[in-house]
Amino acid sequence: MPSFDIVCEADFVEVKNAVENAAKEIGTRFDFKGTSANIELKDKEITMFGDAEFQLTQVEDILRNKLTKRNVDVRFLDIEKPQKIGGDKVKQTVKIRNGIESDLGKKLQRLIKDSKLKVQAAIQGDAVRVTGTKRDDLQATMALIRKDVTDVPLSFNNFRD
Repeated sequence: MPSFDIVCEADFVEVKNAVENAAKEIGTRFDFKGTSANIELKDKEITMFGDAEFQLTQVEDILRNKLTKRNVDVRFLDIEKPQKIGGDKVKQTVKIRNGIESDLGKKLQRLIKDSKLKVQAAIQGDAVRVTGTKRDDLQATMALIRKDVTDVPLSFNNFRD
């Protein structure tokens, strides 16, 4: 029976390269000389440091540019509010989305069920598996999801015939 998986996974190799390139640019830029502006990656979390919130927005802009150059969708970034850390310094954490949350999985399942296509959707961990009898129905489901879900970067993999 033909099937495919709907997933939300960033390419972490490219994310790591983008963070390293952003750190290199921050180290060489003239307007960041003598400041505590920095960026680092730990597990699936990016931490940005700066002297003021304005500097954090500049660091975030550099990060977005580097991610875009490496073909990583910036919708993977879940940016939290800046936090003060002693003195004038601030930090901001950015979580990288990985996997489909249960709310989004249920929304996708409902969307597929309401579409009246002859396919079934099942939540399997952090992915949604869609199965059907015809390839055309699966491709129509992919088109429907691309059209209706735009706030999360979803991809389709594990397509089986």
